[in-house]
Amino acid sequence: MKAYIYISLFLLVFTLAVQAQEVLPITKTEVLSKVAENNTSIKISVEEFNQAKADYRQTNAVFLPNITASHTAIATTNPLMAFGSKLNQEILTQNDFNPALLNDPSQIENFATKLEILQPLINLDGIHQRKAAKFKMQAMSLKTVRTQDYLAFEVEKAYMKLQLAYKAVDVLEKAMEAANSNKKLADNIFKQGYLQRADVLNVEVHVTEVQNQLQTAKSNILNASNYLSFLMNDQTYVIYTPTDSLTVSTFAIEDKMVSENRSDIKAMQLASDAYKAMNKADKLAFLPRLNAFGSYELYDNQVFQGDANGYLFGAQLSWDIFQGSKRFGKSQKSKAEFEKSKLQYKQYVSQSNLELNKAKRAFLDAENKFKLNTLALKQSEESLRIRTNRFKEGLEKTSDLLIAETQYAQKQLEYYQTIFEYNYSQAYLQFLTKE
Repeated sequence: MKAYIYISLFLLVFTLAVQAQEVLPITKTEVLSKVAENNTSIKISVEEFNQAKADYRQTNAVFLPNITASHTAIATTNPLMAFGSKLNQEILTQNDFNPALLNDPSQIENFATKLEILQPLINLDGIHQRKAAKFKMQAMSLKTVRTQDYLAFEVEKAYMKLQLAYKAVDVLEKAMEAANSNKKLADNIFKQGYLQRADVLNVEVHVTEVQNQLQTAKSNILNASNYLSFLMNDQTYVIYTPTDSLTVSTFAIEDKMVSENRSDIKAMQLASDAYKAMNKADKLAFLPRLNAFGSYELYDNQVFQGDANGYLFGAQLSWDIFQGSKRFGKSQKSKAEFEKSKLQYKQYVSQSNLELNKAKRAFLDAENKFKLNTLALKQSEESLRIRTNRFKEGLEKTSDLLIAETQYAQKQLEYYQTIFEYNYSQAYLQFLTKE
């Protein structure tokens, strides 16, 4: 009896605490919209795409020139530097060829403004590195799409869990009402001397068990609400109530199959293409590179002046013939990475098909289970109705009534759990077969 009182007080405190929190009705559409806008995983995925996009933009250097500007100031008595500085400033005189002045010149100041351009002409390995960066960027874009698909599936599951939690509370509250009603009836019969004390205690134990289950169901509402808040990146953690009830949805699975155009599978294919391009780039690194270069220079003995000027342009064909076998090892490594990516792609597709077949069987099992639980629920409801009437007339044992009550509540919970599993299996199949 004390345990019964303690649990009642706990439920009262729990209910007051729940009522103190804000309760908001919410639709699945609202959750999906807020998740798409605020979810942290999606934002992380977008930033990963932006990172890949920035890497791709860096490869523009394969085609675009490299331009630098500089202004250098020096003061020197170095014979060669002093003579060259005067020559660049175009201020040499006949007297400057005096050997004494050439060997021991006075300090001279030189200010040089220089504009340099380096233009790649032929850089075959760089072109394939650019292709690899582009494949990676496209793969990251598809990864973002798949992240959004996964979170939409998570919303579907979390919202159904919230619906299931409220259904469980409804069932257990009704079971609680029935248990309390039967307890009052048992107390009255006991007072009349037609029932033993042990039977009354059994009824009280049953009430306590239902109270425990009800408390757990209410906790599940909080858990489901908190998870929805997490998905929506909402730190307020209010209690949500679904605007629609948990109902059976329909779905056809006969023609469902994993598509190679599914975003994550296509992303893996693009990643493999990127490894292929990198391997080709490493092979082409053995070929020479051709670059054009040019500069325009201004010289003076005053800062930021340029009385003398000149230009230089040309082309350079460079060839790294041997780098201590470094390029050979790099090429072998990129080839191994490419072969590995092909195997990973095949394995991932195979696993996806395996998961699809498993999900199809789970769907059929859930469908069959739903039919059986629907029938079992009707049978337990009728059994409880008959035993309740017989108990009121004194024709039924207390233990049999309690068993019937427990079975009916259990079948109701199993019925709604089956609906959840049935709908979840459909949502998972749609997630697996989404293109």
